[in-house]
Amino acid sequence: MTKTVYTARAIAPEVLKELRAADDAGRVPSPLTDDEGGAPLRCCLRHSRVGERIALVTYAPLRRWAAGTGARPGPYDEQGPVFIHAEECEGPQGEGLAFTNAHRVLRRYSADGRILGGELVEEGFGERDVRKAFDDPAVALVHVRAVEYGCFYYEIKRP
Repeated sequence: MTKTVYTARAIAPEVLKELRAADDAGRVPSPLTDDEGGAPLRCCLRHSRVGERIALVTYAPLRRWAAGTGARPGPYDEQGPVFIHAEECEGPQGEGLAFTNAHRVLRRYSADGRILGGELVEEGFGERDVRKAFDDPAVALVHVRAVEYGCFYYEIKRP
């Protein structure tokens, strides 16, 4: 039996290129040098390092997904802040899940872009938690989000 592996999906390189020119709110980003490190980068799914050039941009993950699938999320089409590298980076290194170092919310979406619910998962969450989120056959997509602010970290699709 083949083991199912769920992989965090960073923001796609072609989308990052667009976001670096103008974000999903129509604003031109203002890159900065990260003096502290630790910002969760959605381009390569790791924390920033001191001295890296990063940008905080507005991103509409469900809108971007819906554009490729024909879904119509309606009022669920939200946008929010995400950190990315200010310039092109090498993207994620490896497979699996990222940012599992804190409580997160796994928010489930149907194929038409409607929220089907969410679940708070503990620090160190993993494959079992994601598999449970996809137990409902109506779930087409899962977003991993921050508990404190609801910020988008990444999406997971069915394998």
